Amino acid sequence: MHSAPHILIVDDHRDIRDLVSRALTKEGFRVSVAADGRAMRKVLSDSRIDLILLDLMLPGEDGLSLCRTLRAESNIPIIMLTAKGDEVDRVIGLEMGADDYLPKPFGSRELIARIKAVLRRSQDSPLAARSSERAKQYRFDRWRLDVGARELLRDDGVTLPLSTGEYDLLIALVERPQRVLSRDQLLDLARGRAANALDRSIDTQVSRLRRKLEQDPGDPKIIKTVWGGGYMFTPTVSRE
Repeated sequence: MHSAPHILIVDDHRDIRDLVSRALTKEGFRVSVAADGRAMRKVLSDSRIDLILLDLMLPGEDGLSLCRTLRAESNIPIIMLTAKGDEVDRVIGLEMGADDYLPKPFGSRELIARIKAVLRRSQDSPLAARSSERAKQYRFDRWRLDVGARELLRDDGVTLPLSTGEYDLLIALVERPQRVLSRDQLLDLARGRAANALDRSIDTQVSRLRRKLEQDPGDPKIIKTVWGGGYMFTPTVSRE
């Protein structure tokens, strides 16, 4: 079972966010919303987003600036939304790295068709590989995570291989240290569209990682359980 793509709507008008959110949810998409750039970054740091609907006119940092920053940092597909229909705005948005452009007002059918088309193109593009955005190595506590080899190297020279599930979960954790992440967030970050909403395997993967990382898995210091919240990766992490 595969979950639907996760769409982030960034628009400062609540009515538009609610309207678009309902239309996309009805179509089967997972949806998150943000009213400005700060809220957008919070959602991006906590979730794996497959496509961003980004309004051009936003309070504070505008959509064009956010689009430029996003494109410098990631390859997440972006569809610009704007009340302006002028061709100059459209060209600027595309030059900033947007994948498509849709002037307001728009119909839900056209929006959904554009989203599906952009997602298809992004899946076919070699730029969609998220691994290129990551560091080659992460260091924490007495460990070094080799991203290319998918191996854990201890400071005494011991090397431990990682299963796909262990590696995906560890990447999600080392990229977000000292933050509480719920099981659902970890499942989404680690497995993305392959995640089953009923899958509780995160607890199993955490237990396996603890057996490899912790000096005493029964009293974990690296991956701590936050009761009612999820898990927190506690060490300081350096990227190389």
